[in-house]
Amino acid sequence: MTGNENLTRAEAQERASLIDSRAFDVRLDLTTGAETFATTTTATFGCRAPGSSTWIDLIAPSVTSVVLNGASLDIAECFEGARIALPNLLAENTLVVEAMGAYMNTGEGLHRFVDPVDDEVYLYTQFESADARRMYACFEQPDLKATFALTVTAPDHWKVVSNSPTPVPSAVSEGVARWEFAPTPRMSTYITALVAGPYHEVRDEYVGPHGTYPMGVFCRESLAQYLDADDIFELTKQGFAFFEEQFKTPYAFGKYDQLFVPEFNAGAMENAGCVTFLEDMVFRSRVTDAAYEQRANTILHELAHMWFGDLVTMSWWDDLWLNESFAEWASHFANVNATRYTDAWTTFSNQRKAWAYRQDQLPSTHPIAADMVDLDSVRVNFDGITYAKGASALRQLVAWVGEPEFLAGVTTYFGKHAWGNTELSDLLSELEVTSGRDLSNWTQEWLRTSGVNLMRPALTVDGAGNYESFAILQEPPTSPAGIEPILRSHRMAIGLYDLNDGVLTRRERIELDVVGARTEVPQLIGTRQPDLVLLNDDDLTFTKIRLDERSW
Repeated sequence: MTGNENLTRAEAQERASLIDSRAFDVRLDLTTGAETFATTTTATFGCRAPGSSTWIDLIAPSVTSVVLNGASLDIAECFEGARIALPNLLAENTLVVEAMGAYMNTGEGLHRFVDPVDDEVYLYTQFESADARRMYACFEQPDLKATFALTVTAPDHWKVVSNSPTPVPSAVSEGVARWEFAPTPRMSTYITALVAGPYHEVRDEYVGPHGTYPMGVFCRESLAQYLDADDIFELTKQGFAFFEEQFKTPYAFGKYDQLFVPEFNAGAMENAGCVTFLEDMVFRSRVTDAAYEQRANTILHELAHMWFGDLVTMSWWDDLWLNESFAEWASHFANVNATRYTDAWTTFSNQRKAWAYRQDQLPSTHPIAADMVDLDSVRVNFDGITYAKGASALRQLVAWVGEPEFLAGVTTYFGKHAWGNTELSDLLSELEVTSGRDLSNWTQEWLRTSGVNLMRPALTVDGAGNYESFAILQEPPTSPAGIEPILRSHRMAIGLYDLNDGVLTRRERIELDVVGARTEVPQLIGTRQPDLVLLNDDDLTFTKIRLDERSW
């Protein structure tokens, strides 16, 4: 980003203190040509300091009209390519912006794709972190939530999908129809969405204790023969039932569509009720079970965001790591407990967590909770630390406070903050209540530092083959050079394994807190030495381990 396309955290905080974002009515005409589309936004919002000035965000090749509270503004004076200046605000304001938006071929904003198989046009949006402004004028920051009512004029043979249920279209002219969507609940701009084109569609529904939710799965018509919608629906329903039960919070967005789209820049995006996926997940040949498991994980990751991220949203991108880490943790938690992929945590350790270990020992490593001073910072922090180490730390947090206590805290968190915005401290305060643990040190140790600790056992054995002493030694990170020598607090399991007929069998498992450089383990005194003693059994914490001589 250059110039005023960037947005600083300080600017966002100042605007959020001034503006009460209420409602957006967005009207799009997608029949105006192959390069641009017509976009009209009517925004209603309050101002806490009448007479003040602010701006609304829009990136468009041309703006044709800006009317604020009935008065036309001089476009040459108010529009600077990415921001429209709004002077002399009233306590209650209505803004109407008419512009021509540009179709993108970079996966940002409203992306346009022509299928080489049949020359059909397919559109979809990708707005995270700040590209809704490429489709409509908006306050492009996550803590200025509003309702969004979308009206779309498009070819009448298209499917048009957004956050609200798809309405029955009305005829406009020969070959052209109009879809008028009901307003959404309050949400952030980055999870609003539009997908349009002659998509192939398969329908189903989830019937749960809180109601019936229509579901759709979509892909390009030329890929229809490969779409295994039954498997996708099965996994989605399993996820719905599991998350509604574990979170004790109903799904909030009325319907749930999953759309596999072309030329997608990411794996998937959690648009509220309108999730987009990389269409490579529509398998066109035989693939491994690991590929199906990864798709299941992605489906559940995005579904988890409907609660953590969409219903309750971070105030600013500082907590991007938490948003993604929670969904990463929740997807594996659901995969193990609700689907056929019961070894998903093993996959997490071998793939995602291994990625984090590598990233965290490079000179480019950074704390999980990165300092997102502006949008430019956000763009460079979608990495293995944000996703994989963050999820590993969150799994450790679940172990530290206890799984039942963690879920109880999350339920309270959703209940208190539904449709609102939060910071990390809001979640941690609920976990402190449910667990009785003080998490202030945990936050500093795990989120504000970098590097990987190392654990090794220190033990002695008596003449009868029983432990007479056992301790866990913790060492600080050693790479990259110059890293802070931090010793963290860990909730960890120790597994004792015996080798019987060539098969390792776990005889005993204990769980304990590991704090500081040396932690004594009195529970093992007098216990017969096993063939293998495994620190960090079940992989609850983020650490490297070493084995004792006998275990080798």
